[in-house]
Amino acid sequence: MSVTSDVLTKVATNRSNRRRFMGQAGLAGLGVLGINHLAGVAIAQTGGPVLSDANIFNFALNLEYLEAEYYLRAAFGTGLNAGDIDGLGSLGPVFGGRQVSFESATIRQYAEEIARDEEAHVRFLRAALGDAKVARPTIDLEYSFTVAARAAGVIGPNDTFDPYANENNFLLGAFIFEDVGVTAYKGAARFIENKDFLEAAAGILAVEAYHASEVRTVLYGRGQSAPALIDAVQKISDLRDSADGPGDQDQGIVLNNTANIVPTDANGVAFSRTPSQVLNIVYLGGEAAGFGFFPEKMNGEIK
Repeated sequence: MSVTSDVLTKVATNRSNRRRFMGQAGLAGLGVLGINHLAGVAIAQTGGPVLSDANIFNFALNLEYLEAEYYLRAAFGTGLNAGDIDGLGSLGPVFGGRQVSFESATIRQYAEEIARDEEAHVRFLRAALGDAKVARPTIDLEYSFTVAARAAGVIGPNDTFDPYANENNFLLGAFIFEDVGVTAYKGAARFIENKDFLEAAAGILAVEAYHASEVRTVLYGRGQSAPALIDAVQKISDLRDSADGPGDQDQGIVLNNTANIVPTDANGVAFSRTPSQVLNIVYLGGEAAGFGFFPEKMNGEIK
């Protein structure tokens, strides 16, 4: 399996056309978004899957399966329990992943804390969904990272990237997920009808934001003595921007030659992603990349 030239060409083309426009839209841009607070609104109004509360939570559950499996394996060398992965749809295996040999006790503790949080998110969403919960889909924690790293230009076209090889690789892998999780929850919030579910989603979003800030802070600190690390983060950010379509909202950990731990627009507001944008990122552009982290695609209606 290899990354096809058309994927790399698309990424390079999109990256060359990118512009920083954080301050252009501001709060006035809310009117352009066409916000509708009915949970039954379909994606982009094109007859796609209905964004019901259950569908939104199952979409989130797929992402939490991915994050939980990534962190649990890194921190403890094992994944989710058998009782936390069954449900509707096809139950898939997890490829790759192993315990990281952490050199820093602090980073190890960060990884363990995040792993427990993500495991708790899986259990919470499954309990909230009840019999409507989807099973864990097939997850690739091995080759998908190499596809992403090659497409981003973090490694060469014939090199491989192992997020479990060392602490810095682990942090770069975490950077891919955490910012996406924050923007996914924020983007879905306006479609959630049940206020209890909305409050729960807001609580998970807050935790994901804490995680993202933790990862970004550590990467920035380490990048002061290892500039290549900051460059790799920026390349991953550029790749996400290329994958999620037109516009340039994603931000690395340095902006205008200064620390950029909290990515926001000119109003200090975090940005959102639609389900389609999130899928473009985690699928690494789609079929040409083997659907990235979800080789058999996600379970549920939104996939």
